[in-house]
Amino acid sequence: MKIKEKLESRKAALEAKRDALLKRSEESQDVNELRSINSQLSDIASELHETADMISELAQGEDRGDEGSDDNAQADENRSFNPVATYSVPKVASRSKEDMFSSMEYRTAFKAYVQTGAPIPAQFKRDADGIGPVNTTDLGAIIPTTIINEFIKDVDKVYGQIYAKVRKLNVRGGVKFPISDLKATFKWINETTVSPRQDAGEINQYVEFSYNIGEIRVSQTLLSSIVALDLFESEVVRVMVEAYVKAMDYGIIHGSGNGQMLGFLNDPRVIAKNQVITMTASEIADWKNWKKKLFANLPLGKRSGEFIFPLSTVESYLLTMSDNNNNPIFREATGLAINDLDTTTSGRFFGREVTLVEPDIIADFDTANQGDVIGVFWTPSDYAVNTNMAFGMKRYYDEEKNEWVNKALTIVDGKMLDVNGLWLIKKG
Repeated sequence: MKIKEKLESRKAALEAKRDALLKRSEESQDVNELRSINSQLSDIASELHETADMISELAQGEDRGDEGSDDNAQADENRSFNPVATYSVPKVASRSKEDMFSSMEYRTAFKAYVQTGAPIPAQFKRDADGIGPVNTTDLGAIIPTTIINEFIKDVDKVYGQIYAKVRKLNVRGGVKFPISDLKATFKWINETTVSPRQDAGEINQYVEFSYNIGEIRVSQTLLSSIVALDLFESEVVRVMVEAYVKAMDYGIIHGSGNGQMLGFLNDPRVIAKNQVITMTASEIADWKNWKKKLFANLPLGKRSGEFIFPLSTVESYLLTMSDNNNNPIFREATGLAINDLDTTTSGRFFGREVTLVEPDIIADFDTANQGDVIGVFWTPSDYAVNTNMAFGMKRYYDEEKNEWVNKALTIVDGKMLDVNGLWLIKKG
């Protein structure tokens, strides 16, 4: 008991010293002093973790009636990343207020790892039961929960208009899921047969998600000079969100499916379905062609979809619809309304929402070649992105730039669930 009491006393003293240093770092304006404080905080974090490990081992020894064992210590150090375990829904839900990845100790240790390469202490190599997110050579140091929570908020609210609308899943990769199982259905309990008209709408294909690893590279010089913990974390969130959602928007549409998500333009089912309408320069500016070529061919269940257009196409062709006397008719004929001052809200076209994108996502009509996709009509929830939003951070030295680089790694995949409601608008 005396050993345990001494360790607990040591832990309390270290925590008090850490808190005092954190308070000094918030008040100090001296760069040299801040660097010194940061170095001391890193040392204290390591001592705290070692002390906590020793207390934990003593407690385990008391429970077993012995002094514990280190037989599995090396195995824990070499534990490799288990992608299946990270997709466990109960583990995601268990990240509560006691989550070690949100503790001040881990946040401080993570900051030191990113800025100086200081190793993540042993107690954070895995969670309590050994099957949750881990710090390994595969994904590096798990990004603290506090950063991920802010990251998720920014992804959902600020950026990535296409990504924000698609369906999000957290299912295991490498397993074939019947698409019908991922979509809710209704059936009467005493119903024994289904009419041909109902049966024709059922989806019987399978979808299989892969463990694709994507990375976000961040220059060391961007993060190494930030001393305050909250500013460091907010900067990590900012650079991650900006890179992540741009990649997601592009991947949903153009992803090759080879080591990355499968964009619907490259989906064999979309290509085989051949739901395409072509528009010449004169046709795209004539509201009657939209009615005849697109809306007249839409199934009733897919008429409430949305459009994706580059802003330049909307401005040059849709907003210039006119009658024979060159009077504008776009608003009366199509209900087109685009807010010029706020592109995040996009607008509406024939009553359907319009998502405005840059020409690198969807080609602009004027610069597109014949046969290029210049617009899309789809139901965003028919596309699913599968990820558990667990990010790791690794450091490496870029020999060409002579600097350390941090890269955030995550596992993500995406595929179309239902291709029946997706129509491609191509330049004729």
